[in-house]
Amino acid sequence: MTMNQVLTGLDRLRLGEWKKLKGYRLGLLSNQASLDRNFTPARDIIEHLLPGQLKALFGPQHGYGGEDQDNMIETSHGFDKALGIPVFSLYADKREPSDTMLENLDMLVIDLQDVGTRVYTFAATMLHCLKAAARSKKAVLVLDRPNPLGGDILEGPLLEPEFYSFVGPSNVPMSNGLTMGELARVFNHVFHLHCDLEVIPMMGWNRTMFWKDTALHWIMPSPNMPRPETAYVYPGQVIWEGTNLSEGRGTCRPFEIFGAPYLDTGKVLDSLDKKAITGCHLQEYSFRPTFHKWEGELCHGFHLHITDLSLFRPFFLSMALLGAVVGTHQEAFRWKAPPYEYEYHKKPIELILGNDMLWRELEKGKSIARLKERWEKEIRAFSKWRKPFLLYP
Repeated sequence: MTMNQVLTGLDRLRLGEWKKLKGYRLGLLSNQASLDRNFTPARDIIEHLLPGQLKALFGPQHGYGGEDQDNMIETSHGFDKALGIPVFSLYADKREPSDTMLENLDMLVIDLQDVGTRVYTFAATMLHCLKAAARSKKAVLVLDRPNPLGGDILEGPLLEPEFYSFVGPSNVPMSNGLTMGELARVFNHVFHLHCDLEVIPMMGWNRTMFWKDTALHWIMPSPNMPRPETAYVYPGQVIWEGTNLSEGRGTCRPFEIFGAPYLDTGKVLDSLDKKAITGCHLQEYSFRPTFHKWEGELCHGFHLHITDLSLFRPFFLSMALLGAVVGTHQEAFRWKAPPYEYEYHKKPIELILGNDMLWRELEKGKSIARLKERWEKEIRAFSKWRKPFLLYP
């Protein structure tokens, strides 16, 4: 199978699957990354093939056009003048479609490019849509897209139910190795939704493929996900959102660049578990964020370069780095305080890691290798459990 034969669910819809949608009143959850191989938006494809059937558009976090930065920056509802239909924000005062939003629809079509990491909110938005559709007796069609991290590499602890949130709606690991279509099948089963769900799978994709193997164009799914490499490091580097280190927002390479004014990079490197650097290189790096944490201040930190994607384990690396920072900078390091993604009581780091144990163990100086053994045991069990929901070899 050559790389240029990977077809997304949207490509397959355009090539003939659209015929099954004749006569349905449709809603579409999508954003600026919902394009086919020819850069045609899902909205335009559906309107061209099924004129007049599109009755509403829906947008996830960052807006239908991907225009809004950061967490808890809400997007207002809008109106598509060309089609004469509403554009509903699912990242506003409410994050689940209301019965009113769905009342003129027979089916909700979902076409979102996920990044394969539990805390990315598009999966939570999809789960809210499945719940609302099941309640309103509406069908859901998911147009599947690649997991940029592939489908084989699973990493990180499973989310504990008491820490379910908009950045972790289900008991999956940080890197889940699932596509959006597969996640939809998991959600429908785990939450007993009985939703009328169908997935249009990709053609030509298999679980060994990283994004670079697909020959698909990378269109930023959100403002701080500019490159496939950002997605590759994100399962670990998102951890810095729960701390007072900059995760690189306000630079041209968010999540690949990180640090703080107080960071002593030499001390961090000296105390770092060297096994965690497998498959990557940490370049000592200074930067000045133009917005967000430490705006305008000179930060010292690292620029993370991947040298071997098959060996690189982002969660292991970032947890090892976090442990080194906690151990060497007790006076200046801080855990970020709530709120974080509409949770006002639990620490952001607890929502990100999916439990309240790991950060406490780091403060006690617990070995990263020992902690890794725990989450790898959970991963082995999850890998077996997920098999019935997989769509690809």
